[in-house]
Amino acid sequence: MATIHQFEDLEVWQMARELSREIYPLTFFEPIKSDYRLKDQIRGSIGSIMDNIAEGFGRGSQYEFINSLSYSKGETEELKSQLYRCLDNNYISKELFDSLYLKANLLAKKIGAFIAYLNAVKIRGQKFKNRV
Repeated sequence: MATIHQFEDLEVWQMARELSREIYPLTFFEPIKSDYRLKDQIRGSIGSIMDNIAEGFGRGSQYEFINSLSYSKGETEELKSQLYRCLDNNYISKELFDSLYLKANLLAKKIGAFIAYLNAVKIRGQKFKNRV
């Protein structure tokens, strides 16, 4: 795997950003707009997915990065549940649900695979690079 120098180069962050571009705007229109609790939860989840990937990358430690990726994966799973709530309340169509759910599910799998990769390699990260 090539060395990544900034979080924006990470495929999982790029996928999370793309998903955010599709989901976040939905929260500005009825009926999601008026369901304040769900709207805030969706915005929080989709933002946290991206932000935790970026934060973990910036910490410079393999284990802190894995921990942050774990939070991102959890937020992705939470977002999938929120999508079900949107579907069940007829806030979104079945077709839109299927499309967004598929993308969120793929993202969760990619984050999980990235975590597995990081757990398997002997990279310690910049924070511990020169420590004996």
